[in-house]
This record gives sequence, structure tokens and C-alpha cells, in this order.
Amino acid sequence: MSRSILITGAGSGLGRGLAEHFARAGWRVIACDVQLASVTETVAGLPGARALAFDVSDSAAVERAVAELGEASVEVLVNNAGLQHVAKLEEFPPERFGQLIDIMLKGPFLLTRALLPRMRAAGYGRVVNVGSIHALVASPFKGAYVAAKHGLLGLAKVAALETADADITVNTLCPSYIHTPLVDKQIKNQAQVHGLSEAEVIAKIMLEPMPKKQFITVEEVAGTIEFLCSPAARNITGQAIVIDGGWTAR
Repeated sequence: MSRSILITGAGSGLGRGLAEHFARAGWRVIACDVQLASVTETVAGLPGARALAFDVSDSAAVERAVAELGEASVEVLVNNAGLQHVAKLEEFPPERFGQLIDIMLKGPFLLTRALLPRMRAAGYGRVVNVGSIHALVASPFKGAYVAAKHGLLGLAKVAALETADADITVNTLCPSYIHTPLVDKQIKNQAQVHGLSEAEVIAKIMLEPMPKKQFITVEEVAGTIEFLCSPAARNITGQAIVIDGGWTAR
């Protein structure tokens, strides 16, 4: 039986890859992004996929987007929208810090809040937050990102407890680096901050903590989401699902 899945941040990178994966697997995909052109490009040629453009951190925009879905069910929510800013704390622009928190913590709250009633009505729901290895550990110069991702774990635990009376689960995926445009930008930024070449950033900062020394793939993340949506995972809730090549085993 195909499921309906709403994916935020689907205009590029991991979100686009997930939208393509699930659409081609026969799921009914609702691809969302703040940029209409980007998300329209994502769904072009994908069977049964539709695009929605809205700001996940704007409560009114989220309400309008959900209303636009009409009576359509949304059984799986993937909170993936995100961005990064690399700077020392004393040089971190406060407005930029707030923006990252709004998109990566407030946004998942707003969408989970808006879609839980539909999941309850359908008798089934899966909320999958795309966290990060930085929901568990920290790196310098990523204050807002690390704070948002750590907060996401707490939000998921609360939501898991509040939905324990239904066939709804709420979990957070914690992958280490996935080679996406967001990571490409981080490579350039970190090269400047650390005074390293881009190749050195990849080897010495990104992959060095991972015993397996490999970037995580979109397919690995998609496969984990599929497992969390299966009957075998009905009692996995409120958890951090770590895909980190052994990073946190050290």
C-alpha cells in the first residue's frame, strides 16, 4: 500500500533526493520548499508528486499550505528543511542565529502540530525529523545549527510521548555528512575559517571522525525512513537513529 509523504526542504540536496526516491517507489509525494521554482523542478517528471512553496518557520504560511492540501492525507512527515552558517560565537549575527533556529526547530514544531490531527484521523502516522550527527555532538563555529539539532531531539521525545496512544511514531535521524550542496558550501566556509584546503576539510574535519571514512548517501537515509514506516518499527519512537559511520562509537 502506497503512503503519502510530505518532505520539506525538497528543492535541492537530500530533500530532492528523498522526493525522487519515494515518488519512484510509488509513494504520493508532497514536495515542499520556500523556493517555488526549485520545488517545481524537483517534482517535474515524478509520478504523483505535487509541489508546495511556503516558509516552514511562518505559522500562517504553514496553516495555509496545510489547508491547500484539502482532505488529502499526510501519513508521513519528513522535517528536512535546513541551512547552515559557520562563524565564531562572538561573530555570529544574532538575526542569522534566530533564522536557523526558526527553520530547523520552530518549523518542525509547526508542521508536526499541523499534521498530527490528520495522522490521528488516518489511524497511522510517522514523523521523521532529519537531525544530524550534530544533534548528538558539537563542532566549533556551528552554534545555531548544533543548538537547533539538539533541540529537535527534545521536541521529538515530547511528541512521541504525546502520540503514544496511537499508531504514530516520532523519531530523529542523525546522519553524519551527506554530500549535498549544503555540505559543499560548508566545505568552502570551513576551508576559510580553518585556513585549510577544501580537500583537507573533507579528510581532516568531515570524514576524520568517521571510522568508515565515507559520506552518507541519500539511499541510506531513504531506506531508514522506509523501515521506520514499516510495521516492524511501530514501537520505535522518541529515538535518535544514528547513521554516522561509527563516529559516536569512539
